[in-house]
Amino acid sequence: MDTSPIIISMKTAIVAIVFTFILGLFAARWILYRKSEAAKIFWDGIFTMPLVLPPTVAGFFLLVFFGSYGPVGKLFEDYLGIRIAFSWGATILAAVVMSFPLMYRSARGALEQIDDDLIFAARTLGMSEWCIFFKVMIPNALPGIISGGVLAFARGLGEFGATAMIAGNIPGRTRTLPLAVYSEVAAGNMDAAYQYVLVIVVICFAIVAVMNIYLIMEKKKQEA
Repeated sequence: MDTSPIIISMKTAIVAIVFTFILGLFAARWILYRKSEAAKIFWDGIFTMPLVLPPTVAGFFLLVFFGSYGPVGKLFEDYLGIRIAFSWGATILAAVVMSFPLMYRSARGALEQIDDDLIFAARTLGMSEWCIFFKVMIPNALPGIISGGVLAFARGLGEFGATAMIAGNIPGRTRTLPLAVYSEVAAGNMDAAYQYVLVIVVICFAIVAVMNIYLIMEKKKQEA
């Protein structure tokens, strides 16, 4: 079995979750501080869109913007000499975009559950809004935030449609585990496909198990 799809997938998921975690967390905070309900509805729709769009459609939009002839992709190629489409960076881009809504919505839901009295009390003590965010909101919402991060990591690891559109299926370069499964099935190599599927199942089960163990431990701490 070629191990390059496993390595590429793990590298992609690890790098992607760093961006997804930070972007999703701060997007959730930014939404909570919007006073206009219309603005909240609009931006929430934009942030959640990749979750409801077919992955190939999301990948199409990524290709339009980040492809060699897209506004962003052309800018990177002309001025920085960096080609985004059909590169390993494109697999990260696809994973970030498709996993972002899970992180964002989990973080937002966790932050919204915080008792307003804690925030008001922190303000009366003269704490800045950013200080409140880091020292009051995040610690109290940590289980939900961590759960969102774990789910986002698993989503990035299993990304297929958008990755195929923007990154392609290049062996040893952009072929991730889901793409490897597709390629082996298309070629009739079912034994190799079973092996890749087994790897994905084991990794995803381990991820969910770790998340559940963490939540159980946090619940016991709160009850103690």
